[in-house]
Amino acid sequence: MTKLRFLFIGFFLALVAILVKLFFIQVILANSIVGNNYLRTSKIAPIRGAILDRNGNQLVFNQLTYRLFAEPRKIENKDEVIDKLESVLHIGEATISAKIKTDKAWISIVNGLSKKQKDEVEKLKLKFIGFDDESSRFYPESSLSAHLVGFVGKNEDSEDIGYFGLEGFYDKELAGLSGILRTERDLFGNPIVIGLQALVEGENGRELTTTIDKTVQYISKEKLKAGMEKYRAKEGCVIVANPDTMELLSMVCLPDFDPKDYGKHTNDIFKNPIVSNLYEPGSIFKPLIVAAALNERSIKPNETFEENGPVTLGGYKIETWDKKYEGEISMTRILEKSSNVGMVYIGKKMGEEKILTYMDKFGFGEKTSVDVQGEVSGYIKPKKSWYPIDYMTATFGQGVVVTPLQMITAFSSIINGGKRMQPYVVSQIGNGIDAKKIKPKQIEQVIDERSSLLIREMLRKTVENAEAKWDKPKGYKIGGKTGTAQVAIEGKYDPTKTLATFVGFAPVDKPKFIVLVMYKEPQSSPWGSETAAPTFFEIASELLVYYNMAPEQ
Repeated sequence: MTKLRFLFIGFFLALVAILVKLFFIQVILANSIVGNNYLRTSKIAPIRGAILDRNGNQLVFNQLTYRLFAEPRKIENKDEVIDKLESVLHIGEATISAKIKTDKAWISIVNGLSKKQKDEVEKLKLKFIGFDDESSRFYPESSLSAHLVGFVGKNEDSEDIGYFGLEGFYDKELAGLSGILRTERDLFGNPIVIGLQALVEGENGRELTTTIDKTVQYISKEKLKAGMEKYRAKEGCVIVANPDTMELLSMVCLPDFDPKDYGKHTNDIFKNPIVSNLYEPGSIFKPLIVAAALNERSIKPNETFEENGPVTLGGYKIETWDKKYEGEISMTRILEKSSNVGMVYIGKKMGEEKILTYMDKFGFGEKTSVDVQGEVSGYIKPKKSWYPIDYMTATFGQGVVVTPLQMITAFSSIINGGKRMQPYVVSQIGNGIDAKKIKPKQIEQVIDERSSLLIREMLRKTVENAEAKWDKPKGYKIGGKTGTAQVAIEGKYDPTKTLATFVGFAPVDKPKFIVLVMYKEPQSSPWGSETAAPTFFEIASELLVYYNMAPEQ
């Protein structure tokens, strides 16, 4: 009897111990976020928002792809499965083997499979291999707008994230919010039917409508591509904008990349030179100084100046680009022949203080705040670091460091009535009643309407009286200015390496568009008049037709 009692007590104590242990696991740990070994939380990825041009054409959207998964614990012949999967996937047997670990209940093998790849795997008739539908980024024209839109890659947790361009800048809006599914599972990883099942709904990403015109983007890229080949340039960019609002109609740079194959490239090519690279603008800077001098009433368009020879200062000598001097010339003629000596005269008439004042007014040395990832601010030396020679060279765009976007923004301000506008790419976020519309934003009134009218007419004459004989569209008033800046290397200018540019607009009376064309280190000719300008007129000719603009004269 005593033995039976001890046996009974032993069983009872063991039962109590088991019940206490079960209570600790099932109740205490189950209510602990850290300790619940049975609660599984998984994310439900939202659908990323599409990116559209101003007319509703898709620049970026999503397509249905498939995720291949496996249930390793149930797989009997791992080597056979690996061998057959590799025959279709071609990602490496070692890669597949590393993922199919037999102690796992479920694993993801590869994402982004096409319908064709899915069908080929299904033909293998492998057990415990399955698919989930998923959404992946699709770029209809591949690299048509690569630098502009950026791409979608993975973060450290293998989650989708936007990099560069619009994908990077608007990642939060495009990505949306993930849903969350919490389920209780048994020791083998299978869902418990009567266990906890909680779903938190996510939110799909918001659609972006841009100011970009897909047709203008295509025209820009085709003409730039032809120019790159013809002039054998190292790099090239084209920007097209509405000067009244600074809506960006086109942003193209070459060389570029295919966003869906971003993994084949290094990070350097992902940066958009329009917002991320710095240059000395050269002679396309001259109209800004002339416009400022007109605004200050320091000069008049027909006022004359004696261009008799170089200007010297402290061992520095400033000459005209062709070392030819015409004697008495007007302020308009200074622009027409792009006289550095004449620009020094205009700078002196303005005064050093005013030159720096207008640098600020034009927005140099600060970001434009455009809604594209990767913008840098440019550089203007502190006032205390300026010497007399710096004020002289700044009048013709040397010693000033800007981005192409800063340059076209400033140039737009002198032809649109004097308003410096903030450039932007996205005009609407989302759609329906909750859509957020983005309107043009004026930053500053740089010059008055009168000065803007005068500089537009001076720039018209600069095009009409240019020494280069361009193939200009007949019957249209077009204004513009060439630029050829030597590239500074280790603090010294290399005369064999230039930045060739042209900024032009049409029509002169009320500009509908402004275009900046830039070639870095063209080999066929160093001059903007022989490289960038012809490309501008090719683009302008097509834009005049596209916008159905009738000849003016």
